[in-house]
Amino acid sequence: MPITRRALVATAAAALPVTRLRAQAAPRLRIGVLTDLSGTYRDTTGVTSVVCTRQAVDDFNPSAHGFEMEVLQADHQNKPDVASSIARQWFDAGVQAIVDVPTSSVALAVAQVAKEKDRIMLNASATSTELTDGQCSPNTIVWSFDTYMLAQSNGGATVAAGGKDWFFVTADYAFGHILEEQTADLVKKAGGKVLGAIRYPFPDTTDFSAYLQQAKASGATVLGLANAGLDTVNSIKQAHEFGLEQSMKIAPLLIFITDVHALGPINAAGLSVTETFYWDLNDRTRAFTRRVLPKTANNYPNQAHASAYGITLHYLKTVAAMGPGEAVKSGRATVGRMKSMPSDDDAFGQGGIRADGRGEFPAYLFQVKKPEDGKSPWDVYNLVHTTPAAQALHPLNPKCNFPTS
Repeated sequence: MPITRRALVATAAAALPVTRLRAQAAPRLRIGVLTDLSGTYRDTTGVTSVVCTRQAVDDFNPSAHGFEMEVLQADHQNKPDVASSIARQWFDAGVQAIVDVPTSSVALAVAQVAKEKDRIMLNASATSTELTDGQCSPNTIVWSFDTYMLAQSNGGATVAAGGKDWFFVTADYAFGHILEEQTADLVKKAGGKVLGAIRYPFPDTTDFSAYLQQAKASGATVLGLANAGLDTVNSIKQAHEFGLEQSMKIAPLLIFITDVHALGPINAAGLSVTETFYWDLNDRTRAFTRRVLPKTANNYPNQAHASAYGITLHYLKTVAAMGPGEAVKSGRATVGRMKSMPSDDDAFGQGGIRADGRGEFPAYLFQVKKPEDGKSPWDVYNLVHTTPAAQALHPLNPKCNFPTS
């Protein structure tokens, strides 16, 4: 019987290696990095958060686990309405999870969209405890730091060192408000006083001179900065221009190694800093940093960048454990599975996720080195104290005790 062309084509297809057929049929998932690429938080999050998210994908190698992963990116411009619109478009287009999401007002808006669409928000950098407390969601995870942790560590260390009279300069949005409030409560419980506070427009403020003059005139001995990113850098630089450091302790409640580097060793020396990640903390953090540094234009990773890596890697491990077909069915179910699995990565080591979605990791209190003590421009921290994960986390709100799977 003669062999027809149709038979030859069918025989050739049947002879293809099984692995090749599987690769062609591998499901393709999508995650989106929604971040600040142009504003106040572009260095503390931004492009380096995108790099760290992609590094997690590279390290995990999804194709070896039967699926592919595409990473998108977008600039939310620190505007909740812009972020919500992007989130809806992404989720409707098949994006399973949104990663990073700095700016608490933005993150709270995206969290609601994720809950509505039954998708996932993997938050690496927004800091308000509302995300895992008052406005908690079974579709949200906050990886490694929040305002409660910062108030306990940075604020607590300042009070313990004798800083009892405070004046706050605060970014006027959700993150700044709650960071000020939680730190002020700690100060008052320790017998201290809040002599004044002023809230400035966010994100449109670059000149802090009027606020700093009010702080100096208040008679307070501590300048509490309830802000972040370029706002913190500008506040501290301008405080030094006014000589405030001679009569007040400058206490930035959220400051990253990227901010310390931008300030320079003279302005930053002696500052107290709380981060959950430091590139030179141990062999694993150094290994992680070596992998990402060639891709980040000499912007060393901070706790927000590292959180984008850790939370993405844990998500990928969960997808592999559930199977990609099952993982895409329900964001709530996938988040529940993430909570039931212990985490382990080079940036944070071993950890886990509490029922309310808060990651369980230690907090490290550092002091910025004097200029002469650093061996390199990014060798800036001395470790002062470690707060265990159980003490770094805010009390669990019973309404946020979501089931795990």
